[in-house]
Amino acid sequence: MKLAYLMNQHPYASCTFIRREIVELEGLDQLVCRFSIRYPDLAIKDAADYEEVEKTQFILSQGSVSLLVHLLKTLLTSPGKWLQALGLAIQLGRQSDRGLIVNLIYFMEACLLLHWLRDRKVDHVHSHFATNATTVAMLCHQLGGPSYSFTVHGPHEFDKPEAIALREKIARAAFVAAISSFTKSQLLRWCSYKHWPKIHVVHCGVDKLFLSQPYTPLPINPSFVCVGRISEQKGHLILLEAVSRLAEQGEEFKVTLVGDGPLRSEIETLIYQLKLQDYVEITGWATNAEVQHHILNAQAMIVPSFAEGLPVVVMESLALGRPVLATYIAGMAELVEPGVCGWLVPAGSSEKLAAAMATVLHTPLETLAAMGQAGAKQVARDHNAALEAAKLKELFENYAASVSLP
Repeated sequence: MKLAYLMNQHPYASCTFIRREIVELEGLDQLVCRFSIRYPDLAIKDAADYEEVEKTQFILSQGSVSLLVHLLKTLLTSPGKWLQALGLAIQLGRQSDRGLIVNLIYFMEACLLLHWLRDRKVDHVHSHFATNATTVAMLCHQLGGPSYSFTVHGPHEFDKPEAIALREKIARAAFVAAISSFTKSQLLRWCSYKHWPKIHVVHCGVDKLFLSQPYTPLPINPSFVCVGRISEQKGHLILLEAVSRLAEQGEEFKVTLVGDGPLRSEIETLIYQLKLQDYVEITGWATNAEVQHHILNAQAMIVPSFAEGLPVVVMESLALGRPVLATYIAGMAELVEPGVCGWLVPAGSSEKLAAAMATVLHTPLETLAAMGQAGAKQVARDHNAALEAAKLKELFENYAASVSLP
């Protein structure tokens, strides 16, 4: 079987788990072609991502003339399927918050993708996130292209499931992968029970870069690391409120924010206003190796998010023997077990977050180390990228050939 991965943007700084998944599949002798709707809008930092760029074809980089040529070419060669797919695109556009025009563009992208897939004799397409890339894969399938599947992460797919036609995408897919039991439960809400058997949990995972590292003792200086895009939903503003509370209480510690995003200037301003320059540092985007370095330089990972699926940085931190303080949302409790490998607090409460951070700061170093080691064992068991890729490969082999057009 020849497989294609279709992404909205690839490679992407906050989606390294997709690259890991592809690499692990290739390690299992699975042929994988990479396609992306658009070129990444974030600066590429990692050497491995530069290699991915060279292996990826970008649909919108072909230009509008190419899209139009393939639209007409598909009409001439398969007029019946073309009209059926056009009808589906119009149906999607009427219920979508993106509008009809955008969905007609997806239809054009699907026509171009169809010819690329046929040229490469691709048997199946897989995408991540139930948004535009999956829409293009579904339209391409309706045009007579290969079967498709997709991985759902959440939470964005569950904010507006009807607008992204989640029910329709599940119904037409060969199978759907959910990154956690919580994610699976939300998918079960949005499809007929008849489709429940094709929804499977396939975790995101970490690779040898994290799993095979020799244990590094925790640093003596009290410190936290927070890795992620700097935006409202990641909870950085609440984190700064918690840091300010602890600073007023005389606690001494450091928080390193690894990442960048639309809220960075506001965060920097608030750090200055609250006089937290000695407590908080922002590094900007980092490579995989740099992220690993920052995690190892901290005593604990902190994830103050309001909305997540199940963050890969939590797996990375535990794999490196660092316990995790996170918010009690989505699938977080499936990995962060309070009192065993971390702590969970209600999202949005700076008071509860500050209290939990104080608990971490006053926990003996040997206890933190033992919690981190407990987490490392759990990640090695449940979030090994190689093992999860093997599950995915089995799903491709079992489901891809069984799906026909509706």
